Amino acid sequence: MIARHRRRRMLDKKKEHLYYTENNLAGRKPLVYRTAGNFPAIFISVTGKEISGEGDLFSPAVYYRFPKDLKRKKVFPMSIIIGIDHGYYAIKTAHCSFPAGLTSYGEHEPYTRQGLLEFGGCFFVCGSGRQPIQRDKTVNDNYYLLTLAAIAKEIHQRGLPPECSVRIAAGLPLTSFGRDKPKFKDYLLRSNQPVNYKFEGVEYSITIEEVAIFPQGYAALMTETGLLQDEPSMLLMDLGGWTVDLMRIDNAIPAADTAHSLELGMIRCVDDIREQVRRETGLSLTDAQIENMLAGQPCTVSDTVRDIVNKQGRKYTEHLLSATMEAGFDLHAIPAVLLGGGASVVSRHLSPKDGLCKTIFLLDDKVNAVGFERALAAVSRRKSEV
Repeated sequence: MIARHRRRRMLDKKKEHLYYTENNLAGRKPLVYRTAGNFPAIFISVTGKEISGEGDLFSPAVYYRFPKDLKRKKVFPMSIIIGIDHGYYAIKTAHCSFPAGLTSYGEHEPYTRQGLLEFGGCFFVCGSGRQPIQRDKTVNDNYYLLTLAAIAKEIHQRGLPPECSVRIAAGLPLTSFGRDKPKFKDYLLRSNQPVNYKFEGVEYSITIEEVAIFPQGYAALMTETGLLQDEPSMLLMDLGGWTVDLMRIDNAIPAADTAHSLELGMIRCVDDIREQVRRETGLSLTDAQIENMLAGQPCTVSDTVRDIVNKQGRKYTEHLLSATMEAGFDLHAIPAVLLGGGASVVSRHLSPKDGLCKTIFLLDDKVNAVGFERALAAVSRRKSEV
């Protein structure tokens, strides 16, 4: 009886001193335990297993500490992991996705607050259309500014405070991984910390503690670990905005010498469709209209236009399969895992007559960002165990 009473008191005491926010894929609201004085207090963990009794390497937890005197003035945040997929077509985090467009308004505040970033005394609107293709994303500050917007969106989505420390997990294609990794890491991790800016009217003070770079596509497979165990060989196809990155994986290990990149991303597909519709009907469709039709979503257009879009979607799929075979990957012999924004288009336009061995689709366009987060969490755990 006494032992049971002690256990209950220990559990109650533990709950009273927790302010726990789990960084998970479901995006649940934080669980908040409060003390008798109605002030949240602390607990520090990496995996959450100290609380749940279960623990999950791929579900890191984040905790916040208040001063012991319970003065509710300042929060001391633990660092949080935020995965960011810096695509040509869109910027993705674990919970958010928005177009990679950026419009500068200089020192003049624009008409809208949606996507509005204030940084360095200037105003920018993030997510407005798409910007010109930049083979080197570090040539200007555009992708850095989009990174700040992505961090703000993800923090808001998770219900976290705007003053916190962040560890960025990002990625690069395997074909340019070794060459671009140091430069891209320095580009995102700048010396002036914390970074102070305002996004959509909210002031943020973000300390970027670390930037870790991982291979795109392969990191995404950490969200589906069973795939690597089921097949001795598979082809990974990451269908991005500008490129389609190909890589064979043998016995769960990337075959780096097979990495190949095709300039056949979704931007090419959408541009070709727009031109074909204009050529046959004289109409000028927007990107959003074309994307909706390719995804099978509603769009008010004539059946003629819809037929053109579907035919071009099938033509794009045939061209992609042909180019992949020409690059030395026999899709009739090995399974293929398709991910990225273009995976949903190919999934709708494949035909049994293509005779593919096996196709597995990871249709969430945020899967790379989630994979980056899990990869950094795994690396951090291994370092802590050494």
